[in-house]
Amino acid sequence: MRYVAPTRDTLDRRVLASPPLSHWSGYAAFVEGERWPHIDALNALWPAGAGQRFVAQDKALLADGLHYEERIARLGAIATREENWHDLFNAFVWLRHGAIKRALNARQVAEIAVMGPRERSRPQCALTHFDEAGMIVRLRDPAMLAAWDAHDWHGLFWTHRDVWLSGEAHVEVFGHALLEHALTPGKLLVGKALVVMGEGDPLARCAGAIASGEVLDDPLELRPLPVSGVPGWHPETGDEAFYSTAPCFQPLRAGRTYPLPLAPLS
Repeated sequence: MRYVAPTRDTLDRRVLASPPLSHWSGYAAFVEGERWPHIDALNALWPAGAGQRFVAQDKALLADGLHYEERIARLGAIATREENWHDLFNAFVWLRHGAIKRALNARQVAEIAVMGPRERSRPQCALTHFDEAGMIVRLRDPAMLAAWDAHDWHGLFWTHRDVWLSGEAHVEVFGHALLEHALTPGKLLVGKALVVMGEGDPLARCAGAIASGEVLDDPLELRPLPVSGVPGWHPETGDEAFYSTAPCFQPLRAGRTYPLPLAPLS
C-alpha cells in the first residue's frame, strides 16, 4: 500500500523530537512552520559554489524532455514539487550530503546512457533503493556485524544497547523517503544500509565507494535494517520483548548473505 504522509496541518510535531528527524533539527523550521517553505528559501542554503539548485517542477520544466537525473547532471536543476514532503526531504539530503547525491546522480546518468530512459539496470535499482531508503551505518564491533548477518535483532540492538546509546555505533539516515515515513508517529522504519567498519568518516567513505562503483551494483548488496530497533528511536525500544514481537524484525531468508562491509579510508 502506498504511504500517505500526514498533511502539514495534521502533522504531530512531536515526531521532530525523536530520531531520525531529530538528527535533522537544523531544518526543523521548514517542517514545523504552518506554511510550506518557498524554493528560494531552500536555495539560499546552498554553500558558495554549489553546482545545483532546486527548481519548481511544473509543465514548463518537464517540457525540456530530460530525464530527472539528466537534468541534474546537465543543468544542475533538481526538479522539486512544491508543498510536497518527499521532495522537501530530498532537498534537505542534497544540502547535507551533496557529495553522496552527486555520486548517485553520476552513476544514474551513466546507466541511463547505456539502458535508455525507460529500462532500468540492476545498478540503477540499487542506486534508487539507497537514494530513497538508504542509511549509512558505522560499526566497530565485529560481533554486532555477525548478529546483523544472522538477523539476530535482539543481539544487535538489545545486547549491544549501550554501544548504540553512546554513539559508538551510529546510523545516518540518508533516504528521503525514509525520512518522510518518519512523519508518522510510532511507524516501524526499515531501511537499506551500507556499512562501514572501524574509524574514519563513513560518509566520505560511502561517497567515494558509490562514485567508483565499488558498491551499489545490485540491490542485494544493501542490508535491510529495522532502524526503529536502535535504542531510543521508537517508544518500545526499552522493552526487551519488542525485538521478538514487532513485525519489522524479520528472520533471515534461507540462502541470503550480505557482502563484507566497507573498510575505512586509510
